Amino acid sequence: MNEKSAKGSHPPKVCGGFAPTVRGRWVRKSDLDEYRGFNLPLPTQIVSNEEFLPPPQSAAQKAVEQRLLVAAEAGAKKRGVSRREFLSESCGMATAFAAMNTVFGSFFRVEGEELFEPAARLARLPGEFVFDVQTHHVAVGRGAIVLPFRQIAEAWNPALRGHTHAVEEVYLQNYVKEIFLDSETDMVVLSGFPGLTEETNILPPEQIARSRAVIDGIAGSQRVLAHGLIIPDLGAQNLESMHAQAERLKLNAWKGYTGVPRAAGGEGWWLDDEKVAYPTYQYARKAGIRNICVHKGLPLEGFNVEHCHPKDVAKAASDFPDLNFLIYHSGFKGLPLQELPAIEKALEKDPYVPWVSDLCAMRRKNPKLTNVYMELGSTFGITVISHPLLSCHVLGMILDAFGEDHVLWGTDSIWWGSPQWQIEALRRLQMPEALTNRFGYKPLTTAIKLKILGGNAARLHGIDPKAKRAPIPGDIIDRLRKEYRESNLATPSGTQYGWVAAR
Repeated sequence: MNEKSAKGSHPPKVCGGFAPTVRGRWVRKSDLDEYRGFNLPLPTQIVSNEEFLPPPQSAAQKAVEQRLLVAAEAGAKKRGVSRREFLSESCGMATAFAAMNTVFGSFFRVEGEELFEPAARLARLPGEFVFDVQTHHVAVGRGAIVLPFRQIAEAWNPALRGHTHAVEEVYLQNYVKEIFLDSETDMVVLSGFPGLTEETNILPPEQIARSRAVIDGIAGSQRVLAHGLIIPDLGAQNLESMHAQAERLKLNAWKGYTGVPRAAGGEGWWLDDEKVAYPTYQYARKAGIRNICVHKGLPLEGFNVEHCHPKDVAKAASDFPDLNFLIYHSGFKGLPLQELPAIEKALEKDPYVPWVSDLCAMRRKNPKLTNVYMELGSTFGITVISHPLLSCHVLGMILDAFGEDHVLWGTDSIWWGSPQWQIEALRRLQMPEALTNRFGYKPLTTAIKLKILGGNAARLHGIDPKAKRAPIPGDIIDRLRKEYRESNLATPSGTQYGWVAAR
């Protein structure tokens, strides 16, 4: 499959990859917020976890930030609270989306009373079950690395050399706070990340299983599912590892990164490589762990870009119809670097989005490939705060090609901080008439949002949403959430745990 749209035009027109074109100084988002004296309810510039260069804040994002601060100051005076307190309330979140609407257009539903009355906060959708299938934290003792591409990041930005992270921010305890206390997430899949060496693996499968046991243990109910790690290009070593993981860890799915070279002299691997990858699927089938999650798109530094392309999905999914292939990041190649007017003009001329369009074309060409699912982690977070029109286009395209039963909710948190702002972004998001009229995209109804936020993932992983939605007797996480929100400790930090481009 080459990079062409269904119309045969040549990409990329709308967006490019995370190219290292911005070589200015980085700064930790939390340090910047502390210096400025506020944390915003949602990020107003792209936050990097050191895997890619954070692009500078766009003019539109800066306008959102300025309007939000002005409105927050007025709202705080009206409520008789500090601006910081106002921003941490539900009123601050509603004000943030109102500011987004002012700059980008009416993409998000916001009720007027939400802006000044906490009791009018946006309610959960009827029957809502939030199941986040892409979350991360760092294992204790591995925080000195933080991420396996630290040396590459330091090469981009010498200012990072010798910088000590407050690594506790990305440890398990804060992960629980951000995911289960400061957001309305009900269940998660905890995922690892394959370091380029074993020493740089920030969360090995054994630690994932341990974290699952800790959280489920204190909750008294099932809250976490665990990924095992597959590295097919290691051959027999990979199969031995899969066997050990399956025997000891009681995994719920496998996670692989085709663009990460692990074999000596390797460049990565392909999903449809019968010699390299197919033994992995055969063992997964034998072990009864049939969900194959794979990183596609987002060719991060240190990855082989070619192997991040999803051109290998169709054959693998066709040859193994009894397995499910979950395409993480939906194959999204990268971030649109243009300003808003350029994005709108590009969409009018050519709606191709690398490589999401390729996957959608593949699905339309192969309607029987019902075992392929599109996951939204980071793709939704990146686009919805930088170009909501592009975010709606990507979401509409996926829903049109794969169907509303094959889109999965993921946030890539803890890197993005609490996922609550992403949850609210999807709840509030409205498909613009311009896209509906041109492409025939369906409105983002409550039924569709319920499926995306958790219904589809629950079905795929064999989870009963009704058993998890209401508070469970003795469930410490539900009890802590209730007590936390009723106490004076209920002040979400609004922190994003990553880096931004300094002004």
